[in-house]
Amino acid sequence: MSKTVVDIESRGSKEVTLEKIKQTLKCQHACYVLITCDEPSKQGHMQVEMSYEGDESLAAFLVDNASQVFDERRSSQKESK
Repeated sequence: MSKTVVDIESRGSKEVTLEKIKQTLKCQHACYVLITCDEPSKQGHMQVEMSYEGDESLAAFLVDNASQVFDERRSSQKESK
């Protein structure tokens, strides 16, 4: 997917890019969750957006499991220090 994202980014605005990514994901997957964020502003604020397509329960399951993976990785990194 990264090659597709790079090709899309070189052609247009953020909105077009996200829409193309969503269309690509929708065609290839039963469900997806897309979380994006902008660079932080000088005041430290960051715009975060989340969208999903497919069954809401499945999307929630994906997010919960992804969160567990990140938590486990952080725990193992802390233990190895």
